[in-house]
Amino acid sequence: MGQANTFQNIINARKFIIDCYVEMLSRINENDVIDLIKNNNTPEINKEKLSSDKIIQSLSIYFQLMTLAEENAATQYRRKKENQEELFSIRGSWAEAFKIWKDQGIHEDEMLESISNTHVIPVLTAHPTEAKRVTVIEIHRELYLLLAKRENTSLSKLEQNDIEENIISLLERWWRTGEIYLEKPQIEDERANVVYYFSKIFPKLLERSDEHLKGSWIEMGFKPSKIKNPDVFPKINFGSWVGGDRDGHPFVTPSITKETLELHRKQALSLIKNKLVDAATKFSISALSNPIPFQLLEAIEKKSAALGKEGEKAIKRNPYEPWRQYINLLVLKLDNTIKNNLTDSGYYYKSSKDLQDDLRFFRSVLIENGMKGLAEDLLFPLERLVSCFGFHLAKLDIRQNSAFHDKAISQILKSNGEKDFEFENWDELKRVAYLSKLLKNNEPITDITVSYGTEADNVLDCYRVVRHHINQYGTDGIGAFIVSMTRNLSDLLVVYFLMKETQLLNTNIKVVPLFETIDDLHNGPEILEQFLQHPTTLLRASKIEYKQEVMLGYSDSNKDGGTIASKWNLFKAEERLSEIATKHNFKTYFFHGAGGTISRGGGKYHRFLESMPANTVNGTIKITVQGETIAQLFGNPLTATYNLNALASGVAKQNIIGKHNFDAHNYPFEIMEYLSQKSFEHYRELIETEGFINFYGKATCIDVLEKSKIGSRPARRTGTRTLNDLRAIPWVFSWNLSRISLTGWYGLGNALKTLKEEKPDAFQNLKKSIKHWSFFRFLMIQTETNLILSNKEMMALYANLDDDTDERKVFMSKILTDYDNSFRLIEELFDEPASTRRQGQYDNIEWRNEKLKVLHHLHIKHLKAWRALNDETSNEKEKTLTKLLSIINALSSGLKNTG
Repeated sequence: MGQANTFQNIINARKFIIDCYVEMLSRINENDVIDLIKNNNTPEINKEKLSSDKIIQSLSIYFQLMTLAEENAATQYRRKKENQEELFSIRGSWAEAFKIWKDQGIHEDEMLESISNTHVIPVLTAHPTEAKRVTVIEIHRELYLLLAKRENTSLSKLEQNDIEENIISLLERWWRTGEIYLEKPQIEDERANVVYYFSKIFPKLLERSDEHLKGSWIEMGFKPSKIKNPDVFPKINFGSWVGGDRDGHPFVTPSITKETLELHRKQALSLIKNKLVDAATKFSISALSNPIPFQLLEAIEKKSAALGKEGEKAIKRNPYEPWRQYINLLVLKLDNTIKNNLTDSGYYYKSSKDLQDDLRFFRSVLIENGMKGLAEDLLFPLERLVSCFGFHLAKLDIRQNSAFHDKAISQILKSNGEKDFEFENWDELKRVAYLSKLLKNNEPITDITVSYGTEADNVLDCYRVVRHHINQYGTDGIGAFIVSMTRNLSDLLVVYFLMKETQLLNTNIKVVPLFETIDDLHNGPEILEQFLQHPTTLLRASKIEYKQEVMLGYSDSNKDGGTIASKWNLFKAEERLSEIATKHNFKTYFFHGAGGTISRGGGKYHRFLESMPANTVNGTIKITVQGETIAQLFGNPLTATYNLNALASGVAKQNIIGKHNFDAHNYPFEIMEYLSQKSFEHYRELIETEGFINFYGKATCIDVLEKSKIGSRPARRTGTRTLNDLRAIPWVFSWNLSRISLTGWYGLGNALKTLKEEKPDAFQNLKKSIKHWSFFRFLMIQTETNLILSNKEMMALYANLDDDTDERKVFMSKILTDYDNSFRLIEELFDEPASTRRQGQYDNIEWRNEKLKVLHHLHIKHLKAWRALNDETSNEKEKTLTKLLSIINALSSGLKNTG
């Protein structure tokens, strides 16, 4: 019954928003567009009447409206469940976690300990599939709020009509607003986008998330008094790569990094000041009717004296309101911090931790004097804001490729007169020995006045920017130094050397390996073991609190070995890396480089965390939120709250599971290893077949994505036209746009078929495990989702772009055979057809399919035209490219899962 109601709610939501869309189009006389929007069966008629621009624009907005309506219906459904049913029935919620713990006999104090030991770090990144302008994202948000407001059953008919009129007006504004960047966006544009989320969206999200946790705790019957202290809440912090990620991105210069760090600080201080000023206006407690605590008067006197004449002025403004006086003094001290009046230590805040201490003192004064309600209502959100955003807004990670670092070292060696200066050609033993020797010597071998070469100057200047920022403000705004394509210990020691040269070794900044390919995941544990035992790591261990961050790449391992081998090798790597860290008295936590698509680690957060190996989460989840996924996960306020809670409660649940060894099942790891190997072999056989790169280049729009104006980053790391050099994001994106989507399933069909034929008992064993092994169940659900998103009819159309008939037949035969086997055998594992189990997925596709076909035909038409134009500099070629990018943007909106 619940599922039927959900479907009906979604259908009603879709119909309402499309009716509003049609009404808007009618009012502005776009009648031919109305035919296209309303007609599902004869798209050819509409195409004759309409220009391609109108088709693209109208369908792009249609698809986005579908998604908005579906998200809103889902959030309203969760709301109704909260009101009418048990809270704990909502998957991924705090209430679900509390119910599980209650049933397991976990004491309230242990629950609170698990919550307070939870650390969640979403890291925003800009990537080449995000095409929406900030203006359009803001229109989305306005629309979310209006749709949510419309759900209020107490509104009168006139009020409902007013909301509908507002929606229609908003849709007209959207219609008249450009959809994508007409020029390739600059890093500044991408940075403005993520800073918008950090400063405008996430502060409100934090408050809603905390209220949800608090409310769920009380609703589940636990002691309300235990959930009033902000110190027991999960640690929520944010990170960013925009302005710090230099891997294959020549436009991220040291000056961009400097600007970004300064902008983050400016926005954070402004955010906190506004909240402090708001608190000051509300703390209107009169000294005439309330006893004044001695410790408060003492603190006011001390702070006022430290702040001089300005402090005296602040006190005189509110002579009979000492509580407000205290907050006013904090505002003044923060103002001095904002103005960089960094003269006297009592005059400004050296760090946000000092402000936190002042607020914590104020909370204790309030509570000791019977003002618990005010502490909870007015001070709690302020304390949480400062705890989450600090004076830095988000931690900026600095990422660079190991090959870039190698060139930099070679340039430094050459400038210093070394005969054998080609560091990138040295063997590993020589590299480690040389770097270890340099690290023992405190004397630098580089000089700030010397230019060593492009790569060396770039990386040294970047580290000097970080050093300068730390000298002024401390390390809170800096994330980690992340090394892409970490292949050996020396790749990490190079960063230590660069840190030594710029006086950063004595800081608490972590050096983080990024293991990306299948081979890297195999070798990762050995590299980590060597790294944790290295003398420099041991010297720095206490500074980093014996915690080691390890980043895992979902994208390149997928491109390298296919989705099944990728996910299984990630699972094994997490287990082994955690064991290695524990062995050497370190605690490791993982930074998951996941994308929006299933191929690149996307999926529901609660399922993602449930699928983790036991004892590998270790209290912390750090995870990338990339490109279009930012808006999908955090654009709608209610969806955003749900997703953040799913992350936090998922980590907290893993804390309890690990402590009590609740996940002690004997899972069929050996069978999974066999499946992974067979899948890997089949996938490699495909991409290594002669002619594959040619087929890929013709049957997908990868050549268009390489010219894309969607993101500021080039599609290839070095510009070489090879599969290895191609970034994993456009690799996934291009296959999905052709509806082949092989990155999400290829290899599984053959692996399952081989397993069933050669080891039938093992196949049955695997089938049994799907009910209780979260990892395997999640993997099969994700893979099946990609199969559902694929489309045989569209596959054939795109494949026909390859004019080599024999080549086309070879590859399509392989692809379709594996597609059919995958679908059939997953259904056998679940003992039920996908169409029965995945009604929601099929329903979403059904509402989109015919209109997607219109765009696919248009896409292929313009792709052929663009490829036929030989003059790369002609206006016609440029105009066709812009048209193609508009179509790609519209297709992305329709498919929802692209890059």
